[in-house]
Amino acid sequence: MTQWYVYLIQSKRDGSIYTGITTDPIRRLDQHNQGSGAKRTRGRGPWVILCTQMYPNRSTALREEARIKKLSRTEKELYIAHYGETAILRLP
Repeated sequence: MTQWYVYLIQSKRDGSIYTGITTDPIRRLDQHNQGSGAKRTRGRGPWVILCTQMYPNRSTALREEARIKKLSRTEKELYIAHYGETAILRLP
């Protein structure tokens, strides 16, 4: 069974935070940095991963992504502060 990840990335250029889902966070980060990721992330890179959380299926990951996207920036920063330390995957 494929594992899904919810990830939060931040632009080094303007500090914006983007939330998404993927089965491969490293590949997805590369796509964002090459400009072939989500339209919202194009031209704002380079991007760095702040935290990732693993989920057992796409449905659960989608629900968590939708919940996180509704959070204010301050709430997202609190989420990152909490889960960034316990994330399944941390990248430089």
